[in-house]
Amino acid sequence: MKTTINQVNHYVGKEVTIGTWLANKRSSGKIAFLQLRDGTGFIQGVVVKADVSEEIFQLAKNLTQETSLYVTGTVVEDTRSPFGYELQVSSLEVIHESADYPITPKEHGTEFLMDHRHLWLRSKKQHAIMKIRNEIIRATYTFFNDNGYIKVDPPILTGSAAEGTTELFHTQYFDQEAYLSQSGQLYMEAAAMALGKVFSFGPTFRAEKSKTRRHLIEFWMIEPEMAFMDHEDSLEVQEQYVSYLAQSVLTNCALELQTLDRDVEKLKQIQAPFPRITYDDAITLLKEKGFDDIEWGEDFGSPHETAIAESFEKPVFITHYPTEIKAFYMKPDPNRPEVVLCADLIAPEGYGEIIGGSQRIDDLDLMKQRYEEHQLSGDAYQWYLELRQYGSVPHAGFGLGLERTVAWLSGVEHVRETIPFPRLLNRLYP
Repeated sequence: MKTTINQVNHYVGKEVTIGTWLANKRSSGKIAFLQLRDGTGFIQGVVVKADVSEEIFQLAKNLTQETSLYVTGTVVEDTRSPFGYELQVSSLEVIHESADYPITPKEHGTEFLMDHRHLWLRSKKQHAIMKIRNEIIRATYTFFNDNGYIKVDPPILTGSAAEGTTELFHTQYFDQEAYLSQSGQLYMEAAAMALGKVFSFGPTFRAEKSKTRRHLIEFWMIEPEMAFMDHEDSLEVQEQYVSYLAQSVLTNCALELQTLDRDVEKLKQIQAPFPRITYDDAITLLKEKGFDDIEWGEDFGSPHETAIAESFEKPVFITHYPTEIKAFYMKPDPNRPEVVLCADLIAPEGYGEIIGGSQRIDDLDLMKQRYEEHQLSGDAYQWYLELRQYGSVPHAGFGLGLERTVAWLSGVEHVRETIPFPRLLNRLYP
């Protein structure tokens, strides 16, 4: 019976064949322990000299790391293993012998591992991170589909910039100037006016020369946009969504979290509602914590976000930022126009902002005023202006950065491990 590692629980006491790679091995005089992987998981194969032919036992002892092979054996329960099962091997068939595999069980430097990212992905830790990433993606589709959202795909190539062109990748689109998208939000607003509640999930690009552990050049974003919803409505959706992600990972990735030594007690606390503080309160809190140089009207950097998050056990919303430091499309607070109806969601444990969102301007005259203030091209943005001209409604939306969320929920220090092939300031290989 052919099967996969993640399905062996259905075959306890039965003989199965699994296509695998050898991740590692150790052996004594009479037993060989094979650490096997097949992409769905890891399992130990035990080869007992007395139970197999001499040829099979010698083959097991001489297998090299990352050799591919078919392993046949009986599935048995093993309470000592985190996985819960092992394979009592009866036969081995080598598919392809691997020689001089560069990533050995010893310690390797980060640059070496990044140069061999195509192989590093095979390791147990990286496998666990990718499984958690996949679970977050699966849960995202389930959450929004179950709540009546429609998936819409905004373009990656655009003729204009959502928030200015200084951090955008420029390209030539035949005889026109074009940019790689830094956000699908403007297009999602158009989609929301047609379909009500929508979300996108796709790659975005920032030509930002940053080397911090929170930044990538190419990353993926989930961007919901909702018609007939205001700032408060959006905050409720955000905390419900993030809570759903955390609980889905806890439920469906227990083995992966254990592999990563993640403190799951901290994740169990991630349940709505989340605390909220205003930008004003955040400034006061920072000054109390010794950040004397921060002044009202300045944006927060990573140290500020970390200091604020330390005061809370759950993610915290920072709301009502100054109008001057936020994007042109954010709606001013009617009671206090110097701040906008927006929020950043700051993850605990030093992972920083994972969501940015706001209520959008729905008034045509105010949006025209913003165009003038931000010197936006009427030609390039005419379509966006028309959203306020033909049946404008209150609407709001947000964007969640996938890689930062993966890093936070999996407990990984650097976002470069949360995407299969990271694009960093000085890295375009492999």
